[in-house]
Amino acid sequence: MGVSAMFEQDVNLVKELLWLLSREQASLINADIDALEDLLDEKAQLLQKISASVQLRYNALVKLGFEPNENGMSSWVAKRATPEQVDAWHEFQHTLTQTKEMNRLNGQLINKHFTRNHQFLQQLQGSQAVGGYGPNGQATTSHPVSRAALSV
Repeated sequence: MGVSAMFEQDVNLVKELLWLLSREQASLINADIDALEDLLDEKAQLLQKISASVQLRYNALVKLGFEPNENGMSSWVAKRATPEQVDAWHEFQHTLTQTKEMNRLNGQLINKHFTRNHQFLQQLQGSQAVGGYGPNGQATTSHPVSRAALSV
C-alpha cells in the first residue's frame, strides 16, 4: 500500500475519531455514564488503529526518502501529491485541528464533572461545614447542596 492509500486511511480514521468525540461530548453534557463507558472502549480501539496506521505511513515515507513524521508528509505532499491529494491534506489538517479542539473541550467537561462530584462527596463526608437549619428555616451550611451538584 502506498503513501497515498495510507494517507486516505488516516483521513477516514481521524474523521471517525472526530465523530466519536462529538458523541462523547453529547454524553458528557447529558451525563450519560453508560454511553461514556462504551465510548471509552471504542475510542481506545480507534486510537490504536490510528497509531498503527500512522506508523505504517511513516515507514512508507522513510522508504521514499522523507522524514517519518508530519513534516515528512508535508514534504511528500509538496513534491509528489496530486492536486486532489493536496486538497485532502489541507482538509486533513483542518480535521485534526477540529479533533484536538473537541478533545480539549471534552477534557474541560470531564474536569467540571470531576470537580462538582468531588465537592459533593466532600459535603457528604462532612469535609465542609455541614449544618442543619437555623431558626428561620434556612440552611446553615456555607455551601448548600443543589440539584446541580448531584449531577455527574
